[in-house]
Amino acid sequence: MAGTVQLYDPTAPSGNVPGVSEPKRLAGLKGAVVGFIDNAKPNFNHLVDDLADLLKSRYGVAAVVKRRKRSASVPAPEELIREITSQCDLVITGSGD
Repeated sequence: MAGTVQLYDPTAPSGNVPGVSEPKRLAGLKGAVVGFIDNAKPNFNHLVDDLADLLKSRYGVAAVVKRRKRSASVPAPEELIREITSQCDLVITGSGD
């Protein structure tokens, strides 16, 4: 079955927001530390485990840090955000079901 796949670039446009610095851009994933914030919905942990293996084996990611929110209905606590962003070069948040 042949078809067309449309990909979207998730990169937000840069803007001049007072007090907010431009995020650093990674040249690649080799040697990077990638973080995941699990929003506590079912099955996201399984996806994260598979993605972690893929990122390490195919893209040379050095390490993966996983943290879980208390509930999908509340924001991640500031302490969790500070912790994971201080340890990681890039952080991915996600949802499962």
